[in-house]
This record gives sequence, structure tokens and C-alpha cells, in this order.
Amino acid sequence: MPDQRTIGRRLLLRAGAFASVVPVGLAASRVFASPARPAWTNPPICHGGGNYTPIADTVPAAGSSGGKKLRFTWNQTALCTSAVPVAVEQGIFEKHGLDVELVNFGGSTDQLLEAIGSGKADAGIGMILRWLKPLEQGFDVKLVAGVHGGCSYLVASREAGITDIPSLKGKTIGVADFAAPDKNLYSIILQNHGLDPDKDVEWKQYPQELMAMAVDKGEIQAYVAGDPNVYYQVRNSNGKLFRVASNATNEFAERTCCVLGIRGSLLRDDPQAALAVTRAIIEASQIVNKDQRRAVEVSSHYAPKSATVEDLTEMLKSYPYGEQPVGKEFQRQVLLYAQELKRAKVLKPGTDPEKYVNRITANLLG
Repeated sequence: MPDQRTIGRRLLLRAGAFASVVPVGLAASRVFASPARPAWTNPPICHGGGNYTPIADTVPAAGSSGGKKLRFTWNQTALCTSAVPVAVEQGIFEKHGLDVELVNFGGSTDQLLEAIGSGKADAGIGMILRWLKPLEQGFDVKLVAGVHGGCSYLVASREAGITDIPSLKGKTIGVADFAAPDKNLYSIILQNHGLDPDKDVEWKQYPQELMAMAVDKGEIQAYVAGDPNVYYQVRNSNGKLFRVASNATNEFAERTCCVLGIRGSLLRDDPQAALAVTRAIIEASQIVNKDQRRAVEVSSHYAPKSATVEDLTEMLKSYPYGEQPVGKEFQRQVLLYAQELKRAKVLKPGTDPEKYVNRITANLLG
């Protein structure tokens, strides 16, 4: 009989076959100007959600049988969600009494949240800055824990005289989408450093894979993006490009980035199952923190062949997995985001951040 890990790897390989039919993240490809750069398109590696995958494209967790049946949504092309395949490969879901079916998503966060809230899925992982605005609309989804930090970068050109955030004044910043949460994040950071994001900088829209080229042409001097694009663009720039900031540095150094959301009705009807899936993801996240290379080996089934294990390991190291905030600390972090998004006029003027956070979060672990 094959052991647990062998079964898990077989199922993960099977799951990888579905990546070819989901044209997002690492599953997609587009030609770069430089052959040294692997081909990826938006969204960046950590950003995902949406486009509900039919049941035929779901995969049961390794060895699952007899436990509480749950459907877990994730973006299989997002390296920063490595805790999910690790939980499969290590049998962690089963250990916590769960029979988990993985459902791949890859597009609109609104659709991912709708899938969880409507019962098409029970839980999932997503980037908090992509979730907070849609959650304002009333989806029956509760955020319960942070998974990791980091995964969004502000990259700048040394030749443009940029050395820190204040030196961005008067510069042009590239962004993939004017409505993207990444732009909101760095607008907040600019404000925190005394700059007016509407007056002191100019924003221009470019596809992420063309940002470095736009810098070379002098059309922009900095840009907002995520891995894997940032990793290869900075590495291939011969020192010209560098990371000025990320959502794992400065005032965001202790903040979570991707979070675990659970269907509200599951929390009400079966709180023990909600607690079990939370504990499973936290345990898997700690394994990722202890052994990034092993996590990459498990996750790399979904990466293009041009991405080496060494490269992916370096990317994963930049996403702090050391702590998974829960309870009051998690709610405190969500409140900070909500207050900042209201200040940036992303949340509605009438939204009370504290009441809002109390509505969209749940304290499962104190």
C-alpha cells in the first residue's frame, strides 16, 4: 500500500493537470521581451480568487475518508498559498478530522467570496486587501486568521534617484490596475510618509510583465507588482531596480497579507469544523515557515518548468510565514487595514471601521 505522502503527491500531480485549463497566474503564459524571464501574466503569484471551478475540476485531499466533508477554495497557481498543498501532502486536514475537497479559483475575488458565502465552498484563502472592499457588500464570510505576510512590492529605479518612499515625490508609478488593492496599499504608505498619492506622484497603467520595460523607456520610475514578475525583473536588471517597500516592511512589517475566510453558516452550524480547518491551515503554515524548500517542492507542480525550485524557494522566503495572527490580534490588524482603506476613500464614507471589522471577523482561537 502506498504511504500517506505518496498518495498526497499523486493527488497533487493530478491537481496540477487542471492548471492547464485555468488561464491565470502561473497557469497562463505570455512572451516576455527577455528570454531570461519566465512567461507569466497578471495576476501576480500571490493574488487570486474567483471563477468558480466546476466540481469535475476539484481534487480530494490525500487519504481523506470518514471525516467532516468540506470544500476549500484556493488559487493553485499562487505560491503564497503553499500551506494548502502542504496540508494535503502531510495529511493535516485528515489529522484534524476533515475530508477536504480542493476547489481551484483564479479571477474575481467577488466570485470567490460569493462561492464561500453561498455555500458552493466552505473556506478559502485570499489576500486581505482584495477581500475587504467586497466584504463590505455583505457576503456571509468571516475572516478568522492570518496565513502569512508580504507578497506585494513597490519597485523603483536607482537611476531615477529614488532611495526611499519620500524620494518618490514627483515620480511616475506604474500599476496594473487603477482599482487594484496594490495601488490602495501604496497610496496608504505614501500618505504615511507625508506624500499626497493624488498630487505628489503620477500613476500610469501597464501590464505587470512590461513594468521593467517601461522603466527602461523612462515612462515610469517605479511600479507596484508581485512575484514572480518582481523577482525576475529585479534580478535581471543588473542592480538598476530594487524593492523600495513591501507589505512586509516598515509599518506593515507585523501585518498579515493573505487570510483564511470561512462560510458564515458553517461557523454557526458547525463551529468545530470551522475550528478544525483553521487549526489545519495554521499547522500547515508553520510547516511552510520551517521548510520553504519542501513547501515549494509540493507546490511547484503548478509552476511553469522555467521556474526552478531554487527561484521559487527564494520567492517564498520573502512571504513571512512565521506567525498566523488569530483572535484579538488578528482583529486588530484587520481594523488597521479598514481604517486605512476608509482614509483612502476605498470603503464607504458611512462605514464604521470597528463595527465593520466586528461583522466580518470571528474569534475562534482567542
